[in-house]
Amino acid sequence: MFDNSTFFVTTFGCQMNKHDSERIAGLLESLGSVPVDSLDDADFAIYMTCCVRERADERLLGQVRSMKNLPVRPSSPYGKRFVAIGGCIGQRDGDGLFDALPNVDVVFGTHNMEDLPRLLQDAIESGSQRASIIDGRAEFHDELPEDREHPWAAWLPITVGCNNFCTYCIVPYVRGREISRPIEEIAQSAREYVVHGVKEITLLGQNVNSYGRDLYGRPRFDDVLDAVSASGVERIRFATSHPKDLTDGVIERFATLPNLMPALHLPVQSGSNRILTKMNRNYTVEQYLGLIEKLRRIRPGIALSTDIIVGFPGESEKDFQATYDLVERVGYSQVFTFIYSKRAGTPAAEMPDDAPHEVVQERFQRLVDLVQDSAYDVNQSDVGLTLPVLIEGESKRGRGLMSGKSPKNQTVLVDVPGDGAIGDYAGTIVDASITEARRWYLKGSIA
Repeated sequence: MFDNSTFFVTTFGCQMNKHDSERIAGLLESLGSVPVDSLDDADFAIYMTCCVRERADERLLGQVRSMKNLPVRPSSPYGKRFVAIGGCIGQRDGDGLFDALPNVDVVFGTHNMEDLPRLLQDAIESGSQRASIIDGRAEFHDELPEDREHPWAAWLPITVGCNNFCTYCIVPYVRGREISRPIEEIAQSAREYVVHGVKEITLLGQNVNSYGRDLYGRPRFDDVLDAVSASGVERIRFATSHPKDLTDGVIERFATLPNLMPALHLPVQSGSNRILTKMNRNYTVEQYLGLIEKLRRIRPGIALSTDIIVGFPGESEKDFQATYDLVERVGYSQVFTFIYSKRAGTPAAEMPDDAPHEVVQERFQRLVDLVQDSAYDVNQSDVGLTLPVLIEGESKRGRGLMSGKSPKNQTVLVDVPGDGAIGDYAGTIVDASITEARRWYLKGSIA
């Protein structure tokens, strides 16, 4: 059914969505379909979607509607292009997407990606639209093949779902309640990745810090880090961490595990205790800053990044100033800033919100300016150092430049040696002498 067919996957959203896309690609390839680099050449256009912010909905609607004018691949075995929508929007909207997007053929959710081939086959044979959504699973499910973007880097999910119910967040409703994967299975996957040449493993979960509470009665993320470290992989990262569940045991691993990279994404969302309470974040600014102090004492120089929401319902100038002050005090390497996006079905969507758009936009810009200055200042400390850089490929900033990641997850641009080729270095770790630091990247040459 799928021989001689082609597919193209478009991904919106978080790292979990990216991993889901790799699994979809692996599944279709295992059935004989071939990935292509352009939507023009695809028989199957697969969208793995995110519904955390309104912008993602708008992008999906615009891209799918525009496909109606895209010519079908001349050698297509089906005589048409099939459009499938999965991920969080698929889970949330189900077959209601057919009303908004009549040119969509298949809809599937976050819990049943393995149904995609059957749904496509049904749509091909019947000429009718097909949708399948299930509410959830009782246990962790990650058995699909995968086609990774880079052979030397792997996403390794350890939990799915979320139990936190932050008032602004749709994730628990579309990803379900938290389910942990047994430590033994995680460790086995890590060992297999290392055997196949993986140098960097990123552990994934909506909240990795609460890992194991459902299986073992208490969080055991520190034990997961120990098990993955024992695989011998050269680099370990993880995302995402909720501050309320970051334990001393996990913090201590930044000192005791040499392959745990000195970088942590720790979303604070707001610097105002009043707003944090309205968000149902279950920690205070003082508790958050206490974690930062512990981290920097345990691992001096650790790179910290965070998420900030500007314009949450009821945010005052005083609340915003508290956020601004926190960002200035911490000195983050990177801050992902977002204007609050109302999501239907969440408690925050029903909260009074009377801040004018222009006021929120002005606050947002003030914060962005601070973030850019902070990132520039933090990067200056690495000028003159020699850093191990995992080369990912050619830089988009110019010919003769390779792009890679430092231990602190900074983008590093490295000159290609005169007698070398970028392909010789992709997937290797090189020592780079840092000669220049900008806001969003470092630059250097092989030492």
